[in-house]
Amino acid sequence: MKSFGLSVLALASAAFAQTLTGAFDCVPAGAFTLCQNQWGASAGVGSQNSTLISASGNSVSWETVWNWANGPNSVKTYANVIHNTAKGMQLSAIKSAPTSWQWQYKTSSSGIRADVSYDIWLGVPQVGQPASSASSYEIMIWLSGKGGIQPVGSQILTGIEVAGHSWNLWKGPNANWQVLSFVSANGDLTDFDIDLKDIFNYLVQSQGVAATQFLQGIQTGTEPFVGNADLFIENFSVEVQT
Repeated sequence: MKSFGLSVLALASAAFAQTLTGAFDCVPAGAFTLCQNQWGASAGVGSQNSTLISASGNSVSWETVWNWANGPNSVKTYANVIHNTAKGMQLSAIKSAPTSWQWQYKTSSSGIRADVSYDIWLGVPQVGQPASSASSYEIMIWLSGKGGIQPVGSQILTGIEVAGHSWNLWKGPNANWQVLSFVSANGDLTDFDIDLKDIFNYLVQSQGVAATQFLQGIQTGTEPFVGNADLFIENFSVEVQT
């Protein structure tokens, strides 16, 4: 009976795993959608695939393997998951937004240039697509930034304490929205557990973001520039409570 049970579990896991290879392939992943999003691939040469491992409720696990060359200062892709329903609520209405993210590089080449990051979108209309004319702010949270890469804009604050971690804060314009990037001041955060409400409160109280802004999307993933790596997300979860 024991060996039979293990076989069933192995088969179930194998049946669930789905690998994306197309530049803009996406797949449903429980409460999320996993996408390849190779929006900047034309700036270099290489390849990428992303595999959905498991999804249950507000938690998801996946893996992205990438290999990119040329254009060392250009992002090639943003392989990511986006929560399908964590959107449409005003910052003032959010009571809590607990999130947890455990990840690791299984392998990586020497000198890779890449980040591992949240990409959170805010805007004036209640219904609006991330990275669109409806967006007012792009809030990035860099849990890792390798190879000397930098966020959009310039660094405006160093070593601020928000949500129990120390960050360097960057700010700058991109298209029609402002980008505010929290970059870990203490190296890679591979076991991350915070309440995003603390980030939102800081933005409202200290960076002039209106509490009437609507949440348009919460994405997490990786932006590779050059090199090769196997990024494994053991677990990511987020839940917005109002």
